[in-house]
Amino acid sequence: MITRESALSFAQHWIESWNSHDLDKILSHYSDTFEMTTPFIVSIMNEPSGTLCGKDKVGTYWSNALKKFPELEFKLIDVLYSVNSITIYYHSILNKKAVEFFLFGNDGKVIKSIAHYD
Repeated sequence: MITRESALSFAQHWIESWNSHDLDKILSHYSDTFEMTTPFIVSIMNEPSGTLCGKDKVGTYWSNALKKFPELEFKLIDVLYSVNSITIYYHSILNKKAVEFFLFGNDGKVIKSIAHYD
């Protein structure tokens, strides 16, 4: 079960990983079968569903995003948690606020994520 402390620890490490721009560090949080949904997938990957399945496909998307936004820096606002999921509220790219939902598998890796933006 996820606790406030473990949710906060994940969120801080996740933010640090993104801010390092180290794709391997970023991908270390996710399962191989990870599924990601975000409106940026539509524009960056030309995928109308906004969803990519598999760590390799998501990794390609994130690699493209990191190149497109070299100034990317996230700032944590808050973290909410449940039994096997957390939601991170943060300052994102393009002066946007974001809320991202993470669902965890039994191994502690993220199996699904959905990003929302203002």
